[in-house]
Amino acid sequence: MSDQITIFDTTLRDGEQSPGCSMDTSEKLEVAKALVELGVDVIEAGFPIASPGDFEAVQKIARTYGDRATICGLSRCRKEDVDRAWEALRDAQNVRIHVFLATSAIHREFKLKMAKEEIVRQAVEMVKYTADKMSSRTDIVRPNIEFSPEDAIRTELDFLCEVVEKAIEAGATTINIPDTVGYATPHHFYTVIKALKERVPNIEEAVISTHCHNDLGLAVANSLAGVEAGARQVECTINGLGERAGNAALEEIVMALRTRHDYFGISTKINTPKLFPTSRLVSSITGMKVQRNKAIVGQNAFAHEAGIHQHGMLQNRGTYEIMRPEDVGYVGTNLVLGKHSGRHAFRDRVVSLGFELDDEAFQKVFDDFIALADKKKEIYDADIVALIDKRAHQVPQQWQIVNFHTFGGTGTIPTATIDMKHEDGRRVQDAATGDGPVDAVFKCLERIVDITAKLQEYNVRSVSKGKDALGEVSVAIEVNDRMHHGKGVSTDIIEASAEAYLQALNKALTTERGRDPYPQHGM
Repeated sequence: MSDQITIFDTTLRDGEQSPGCSMDTSEKLEVAKALVELGVDVIEAGFPIASPGDFEAVQKIARTYGDRATICGLSRCRKEDVDRAWEALRDAQNVRIHVFLATSAIHREFKLKMAKEEIVRQAVEMVKYTADKMSSRTDIVRPNIEFSPEDAIRTELDFLCEVVEKAIEAGATTINIPDTVGYATPHHFYTVIKALKERVPNIEEAVISTHCHNDLGLAVANSLAGVEAGARQVECTINGLGERAGNAALEEIVMALRTRHDYFGISTKINTPKLFPTSRLVSSITGMKVQRNKAIVGQNAFAHEAGIHQHGMLQNRGTYEIMRPEDVGYVGTNLVLGKHSGRHAFRDRVVSLGFELDDEAFQKVFDDFIALADKKKEIYDADIVALIDKRAHQVPQQWQIVNFHTFGGTGTIPTATIDMKHEDGRRVQDAATGDGPVDAVFKCLERIVDITAKLQEYNVRSVSKGKDALGEVSVAIEVNDRMHHGKGVSTDIIEASAEAYLQALNKALTTERGRDPYPQHGM
């Protein structure tokens, strides 16, 4: 067996199916770029038949990054799905079509209403159909086809072996074993993979993959158990993003294999110092916060507060750290710069933090840094990252805030007055009252841009430390049954709130996501 694992990232497909986490095409392209730089082998870019937006995203990602990673599109075992997936992928260099069909008794009886024989026949027919489609390109000698028996873990083992064998005979090159509902335990998952290795006569003609959900908190453990049993591809997502409780977290899989190479003897091609920046990017775009004590990429992952831990760390970091922060690109709150630091020192720090900015982006971030340095005495790494995030994820702005004023206090009516500029040059001023100054600002913004939104989430956090710390506000709003996220940073929380809310409103104005409900979720 190979001593290297294929990392299959499904953040843009399964991860995006998380409620409120949908991304538009530009956001998907930004995440795809980060995944390529991270070193991901296979990127499942979406479900092309699900919506025009998904089709466009898969096609653009395939055309842009198909020479640097394998780009995959999901498809049910239906001709129209396969046709749509191939249409999205056919112009790219390295592509894969991932077809799936449920096999468990409960799915056969209640969802598909199909007998075992019908399941086998349809799986075989669609794998062959996919192979024929992909073979229309003369440069494809062996079509890259992945087959997933959905809910494999709850499928009778004899029947699972039969389906897998027939799918490989039909042309599947990867067999994915999904724990669709997060039901397995590590030993259970190990025995299923081991049984496939031992009982399917043609199993060596395909790569076995794992796709584990985290309903019982065992997705990573089950995936690693599958690797021990012989699986050589792991399907995972950044930050464990995914439906319900999520998927196996890519960063945890990768660092477990790296840190315990003595045990697994298996490596990946992942550029691990990119893990933390990629985690931040996905969190920023989707609005899904990473819990502070999240393994590998959480804010507390490398914090040591207990006295006995601190003493050990001072003597030898290995006493309480099994990974170095720099191995995963972790950014803490180290004090690095002040208002007199020059642009060369600032650029060096940006590069050392793992960011590559073009001249225009660098100048904007540097200007923000100078403005921030006038407001607070000490600038931390985390402040710089927040400023970069602010500039990196800006959306087209139909409206911009020229200036605003708020009034509030005990015994008064909180009021906000805002002066706004539209991209066509119009200037509009308006005022509104609310339950507090932030509420008044939100209502005033809605009046000016002429959108009624429902605030679903409002979160405030301190980026670094101190009374003058940079504050980060993230919001999620619902407009016409669609969620839009915004983020703002400032030493003034009301200003950060206004920036975040306006960013979300601008997204609602300018972004047509085109996302219909998925006709059927996979895995």
